[in-house]
Amino acid sequence: MLISALLVLHVIVAIVIIVAVLLQQGQGANAGAAFGAGSSGTVFGARGAASFLSRLTAVLAAVFMLNSTALAWIAARDVGEPGSLLERIEPVPQLQEELVPEDEEDENERDEDELDLPPPDSH
Repeated sequence: MLISALLVLHVIVAIVIIVAVLLQQGQGANAGAAFGAGSSGTVFGARGAASFLSRLTAVLAAVFMLNSTALAWIAARDVGEPGSLLERIEPVPQLQEELVPEDEEDENERDEDELDLPPPDSH
């Protein structure tokens, strides 16, 4: 249950961070002021106090990092046995062939030398 709640929070925080970053005005937006269009003191505009969106982005980034750390810690704690999956596989028992000792050979089987063959014809 805890992991599900943290995952939902993680996704929501990620979406809000994306929206907050996209809503912020870029520093290069006031670059036209440097060429006589405004009264800016620097090329990229005066940097005043941090806006609400930049503070919100910083807070959400901190929440995102802490949430990521918590999820990683929970996932690492839930691992039962260290090692790879291959180490957990039980080996398959090997089949052993039953060898018949030479003394117990079937008496009905004979070697070629022991066959009763007539002598060759001498024509």
